[in-house]
Amino acid sequence: MPELPEVETTVRGLARYLDGERIERVTLNRPDMRFPFPEGLVQALTGATVTGLGRRAKYGLVHTDRASTLVFHLGMSGRWRIDPADEARHDHLVIETAAHRFALHDPRRFGFVDLVDTAALDGWPAFSVMGPEPLGDGLSTAYLSAALKDRKAAIKLMLLDQRIVAGLGNIYVCEALFRAGIDPRKPAGKVSRPALERLVGAIRAVLEQAIGDGGSSLRDYARPDGELGYFASRFDVYGREGQPCRPPCTGTVKRVVQGGRSTWYCPKCQR
Repeated sequence: MPELPEVETTVRGLARYLDGERIERVTLNRPDMRFPFPEGLVQALTGATVTGLGRRAKYGLVHTDRASTLVFHLGMSGRWRIDPADEARHDHLVIETAAHRFALHDPRRFGFVDLVDTAALDGWPAFSVMGPEPLGDGLSTAYLSAALKDRKAAIKLMLLDQRIVAGLGNIYVCEALFRAGIDPRKPAGKVSRPALERLVGAIRAVLEQAIGDGGSSLRDYARPDGELGYFASRFDVYGREGQPCRPPCTGTVKRVVQGGRSTWYCPKCQR
């Protein structure tokens, strides 16, 4: 599933061609994706000018001059194709400007879009309950210490809870916990303050590096220009069960299941 770095990469890629442009045509090739397309979507976007693009957690935002914002989620296999050479079967939403064509491609249809009043974005159901952005000032050692106080659930599961931190997913939580030297199974309330300080830095470093690399191209994900992200080549633990840990550690990467999802970690250097 595309996570925060993949969505950020997607938004930045779209902004190069879409920001400031007038939308001349909108086509829906089916009535729904994961959910039905918003009523009046075509009329609301046709003729509108894009005033900026952004991201909240794992959601992309396309702001318009009509005081409305197109919110999109890429689901498990979604991506935007810019100026595709062909019309693909799974191009469900197509937006055209005078110079470019943007197709939201999603074979599995777990993605979706919504149209929200820009002034009311913070109150949109998914956003209203979210914790701070991991790359913003809201994520700090003090915040995590307070949010995780006395929590008995594993630190890995707490970090995946969007109410604690917005936008963190399985790949980057595994990688950040490794860099911070924290056992993902440890009760969140038992993680020391120094360890939380390392964790905040590790979260930021992992996400920033992944964004710089264009994300991690697993299964269906690719950037809007069709290029593949290459952060996967830097994975320290994710997907590396049975392989040696990174030097100087002499441990072996292990996989366990937490909350129905795989977790990779090194039992020797993550305590």
